[in-house]
Amino acid sequence: MSAPDVFAPVDLGPIRLRNRTVKAATFEGRTPYGEVTDELIAYHRAPAAGGVGLTTVAYLAVAPEGRTHREQIVVGERTLPGLTRLADEIHATGAAISAQVGHAGPVANGRSNAVPAIAASRMPSPLSMQMIRAASEQDLTRVTRAYVDAARVLVRAGFDVLELHMAHSYLISSFLAPGLNRRRDRWGGSLERRARLARQVARVVREEVGDAVAVTAKVSVSDGFKGGVTTEAGIELARLLEADGHLDALQLSGGSSLMNPMYLFRGEAPVAEFAEAMPPLVRWGMKTPVGRSFLKSYDFEEAYLKPKALEFRSAVAMPLMLLGGINRLDTMQQAMADGFDFVVMGRALLREPDLVNRLQAGVAASGICIHCNRCMPTIYSGTRCPEWAPGEVIPAP
Repeated sequence: MSAPDVFAPVDLGPIRLRNRTVKAATFEGRTPYGEVTDELIAYHRAPAAGGVGLTTVAYLAVAPEGRTHREQIVVGERTLPGLTRLADEIHATGAAISAQVGHAGPVANGRSNAVPAIAASRMPSPLSMQMIRAASEQDLTRVTRAYVDAARVLVRAGFDVLELHMAHSYLISSFLAPGLNRRRDRWGGSLERRARLARQVARVVREEVGDAVAVTAKVSVSDGFKGGVTTEAGIELARLLEADGHLDALQLSGGSSLMNPMYLFRGEAPVAEFAEAMPPLVRWGMKTPVGRSFLKSYDFEEAYLKPKALEFRSAVAMPLMLLGGINRLDTMQQAMADGFDFVVMGRALLREPDLVNRLQAGVAASGICIHCNRCMPTIYSGTRCPEWAPGEVIPAP
């Protein structure tokens, strides 16, 4: 059989997308008061008008302590009107809209949120310089219910897809990683027990939304640190999620926002730029040997997660989304030939929001992102490409 056309319409669960391209969830830095803003809408409208089939809003928290910091949106009645306006604006371009729904767990800054962070097990926070407490049974019941409540609001707001965040050392991921989960109760131990929260959240969200929207999950092909989720464990999780039957697709990511973020991004590590964007104490810490080692350096190569993603493709039959350094048309076409169902793009679309239209029209064969990663520290001032010139599609806010 011939490979599917990446630009042809396709079904994602109950939702019809105009093509197989997805704008990745990359924190926008455009919600200073935890509300949808005109700047956030413009940020997503640009790649939507630029041709993507699905744009993903990051990061929508299910609870106040689930934010990475206080500027993020907590999904609820207060934020419903703005989320509805955002969905309507994206639909007007012909694209669909996804909500990355999650709880930051140990990646949350408890000092910024003014709410203590929780994780699978007690641990120190390098973000807030506080201790993160182990989630109690009551916490996990409350958080699970919060996912249901958030899903209900997002369906009312008109979102098409809910992406459940199960990677990057966020709360669900912290349960999956044996180095972060030292529990001896029913939430710790074997992979099947560590995966209990992930499976529980997927089940209750699907039970709430039915076929009103598609439900996907972002999972890790490897966390990139000792004690993190390995490729083997990630494949076992994927098999469990597939057998449960609550998800329409898996998005294959990697790395850890807490332990090894550059494993996901690859390319140059913007240490100096990150230090400049940090508060004085953290800036000082980043200049120490431990701080400098936090942003490791990995050579960039096109589709760098694909070798591990292919192991997932061989292990499960459910739809898979390939992420990680996708910039070229031939890469997208090869992904289809390799059996992936969608391609997910981040930095390439930040640099050129209209890249999908240009690739489809045949006026470009690849993007022009140079993978310098200097966009990463701009999440604190409005995420943007430092290479933008005045008058380009998305001006710095």
